[in-house]
Order: sequence, then structure tokens, then C-alpha cells
Amino acid sequence: MADVSLTVQMPRRTAILVFVAFAFAFAYFLSSLIRAITATLSPTLTHEFALSAQDLGLLAGGYFLGFAATQLPLGAWLDRHGPKKVILYFLLVAVLGCVAFAMADSFQNLLLARILTGVGVSACLMAPLTGYRRWFAASSQMRANSWMLMTGSFGMVASTLPVQWLMPLVGWRALFWGLAALVMLAMVLITWQAPRWQNVAVVADTDALPTARPGYGAVWRHPYFRSMAPMAFFIYGGMIAMQTLWVTPWMIRVAGFSPLQAAVGLFWLNIGMLSSFWAWGMIYPRLARRGYSADRLISVGLPLSFVLLALIIAAGSSVGVWAALAWALYCMSCTFISLAQPAVAMAFPANLAGRALASYNLLIFAGVFAVQWGIGLVIDGFRTWGWAEVPAFQMAMTIYLLCTVAAYAYFVATKSHNSPTPSSR
Repeated sequence: MADVSLTVQMPRRTAILVFVAFAFAFAYFLSSLIRAITATLSPTLTHEFALSAQDLGLLAGGYFLGFAATQLPLGAWLDRHGPKKVILYFLLVAVLGCVAFAMADSFQNLLLARILTGVGVSACLMAPLTGYRRWFAASSQMRANSWMLMTGSFGMVASTLPVQWLMPLVGWRALFWGLAALVMLAMVLITWQAPRWQNVAVVADTDALPTARPGYGAVWRHPYFRSMAPMAFFIYGGMIAMQTLWVTPWMIRVAGFSPLQAAVGLFWLNIGMLSSFWAWGMIYPRLARRGYSADRLISVGLPLSFVLLALIIAAGSSVGVWAALAWALYCMSCTFISLAQPAVAMAFPANLAGRALASYNLLIFAGVFAVQWGIGLVIDGFRTWGWAEVPAFQMAMTIYLLCTVAAYAYFVATKSHNSPTPSSR
């Protein structure tokens, strides 16, 4: 029996309220703040708990390990129970994770709390995107995705200078008690505003893929999903790994920044990311009307990120005060890959959207964990072999760069015959 894709177009005012409930009622904003806060806290945590580069990478990556571990069951639960019910249960776990982090007295307890927090916020993007696939018209989904990511960038901005300013006043433990309280507030707002899944009327969508089956096999076997998979792991995951961890140690240990200077640099980097996602939300619908698909923009735009990362690596410590600008430009150039997420969702019928998005997100956050921890392992490994710190950082980033280029090459080699049909986009 063929699947039926379910689509609803909400009134404009209702759609705005739904978006605000998920994006601005702290849910995704807070998840991004919690995700990125380890970059700003890394000097403090390194000093207080005597962390090595490997420990720091594992601690930051623990969030993404917990995040990735839930993605496959999360997708099925979203398709079955809907975004509102699922995200509320998950946010309860996030509250427990923040409290546990605030009370941690060892590296092991910090890591376990970080993993728990990652589990708790793992529905904060997938839940609304699953809802948008059903509730919003196709022309609005790319914009909603970009502006959700923009909201996440607000959270990352809040994790930089505001956190750096608050640290001397209240300490990092009080910050996590405050985050736990704000997550509880987000739950109240989502309960109040987000629609129930079963109360949304549905109509048949003629763009459904008749051969799709309601399971993960239909997602992972899809050629378009496979063509995007390596880029999700290395490029999308790597962009987040840089933004939420390794940019700060690079600025401090390679470029010679103080912790405050690094926090300022990270603040402006996240402002740049925020602006990039806002711009994508504004211009992509116009580009799409002119025939510029997500695949075409990714193919043309991503190579710029490879060039910029190669220049950062080659410059090393000589880049000096320009390191923050260089990293900001690199991360902004990586935002072309953000167009892939809604494109993957629209390659499947709406009743598979949760599983498609969760599968793609699993690859992203598995990539974040692998890149964050892997770079720390490589740095410590080369240091053990007698390398100086700056060359060890450069070699770790070079290996990462080669992985991203290989992932892009695979996409380019397969996209001509793996692209979804126009009706599914």
C-alpha cells in the first residue's frame, strides 16, 4: 500500500506563533547555548579539572554523543506522537542534565552530565522541523529551517561574551542552575502554544513517494540521502565542532589570544553565523524561483570553505589578531551545507519526515563527536611524539580538511544520478 504524505498549510498568524513557540520560547535557543557554552568555559574547566586536549574534546563531544544516540528512536517517536509531546519529555531530561553538570565534582561526572544534557535537547531542532514539514507549505520550509538555525546562532552568541561577563559574578555552576530554570520555562511556553499533533487536519499530498515504506530502511537506502551522508558527517558536523569547541583553543594556543579576546572573537563569529542564516532565509526562496536548487548552491559554494580553512592552517600563528575574522569567514562559508537538511526532508513524504531528519541529524552529530574528540586525540598524539603545539594543531586540522574535501568529492560524483525527483523537492 502506498504511503500518503500529509501536508497542512496553516494560517500565517498561526504559523508564526508555532515558529516562535519552538524557536524563540527558549527551546532551540537554549539548546544551542548549552551546546556552545563549553567553548567559552574551556579555559576555566581545563584549569579547574586539569583537562588535556583529549579530555576537552571528549567533554564537548559528550553532548553530541548523547544527542546522536537518541536520533533513530526520536524520528519514529516524532512521526508517531508528534513534536509537542516528544519535545516536552526530552526537555525534562535536559533539566536533569543541567542540574547534574552544575553539581559535578569530577571530569567523569561532568562527562556523564554532558551526555545527559545532549540527550535532553536532542529534539529541539528535529521536533519543529518535523512539524514544519507537515504544517508549512514547501516554499516556507527552507526559510523556516534557516531561521531556526539563526535562532540557534542567537543562543551561540549568548554563550560567548554574556557568559564570559557573568563568570566572575556568579561562576559556571550558577550558570547551569539558571539554564535548568530557563529550560523549564521553555517547556511551559511550548505547552501553551504548540499545536497537538492529532488536532491538525490533513490532506493527501500528491508528491508522496509511492515506494517509500514507513521505516528507516527507506531512508538509508535512498540514493539522495546517501549522497548527502558524508557531507553531513564531516562538513556539517565539522562546522559545529569548530564553532562549539576548537575555534577557541586555536585562537588561544595558536594565535595567542587571551581567554577574553577569544570570547570576543567567538562572539563576532556567532554574529556572522546568525547573519548568514538570516540571509539564507531571506534570499533562498528567491534563488529557488530562479532555478537555483540546494544542490547547485552547495556545489558552487562549499569549495570556498576548503580554501579558507587551508589558509588558516597555512598561516598558523602568523595570522595573529586576524584569526577570529578568518574563522568567522570559514564558518560562514560552511553554511551552504545547511541547505541540505530541509532538502533531505523534502525528498521524502511527510509521514517519513521525522525519520529522514533524525537519520540526517544522527550523521551530523556523530560527526561532531568524532571531529571534536578526534582532533583532540590527534593533537595529543603529535604532542606525545615531540611536536610543538602549533604544528600539532595544524596537522590535526589538515587531516580534517582532507576528510571534508573527500566528502564533497563524493557528493559531486554521485549527485547527478542521486538527486531526488522534482516532485519530491
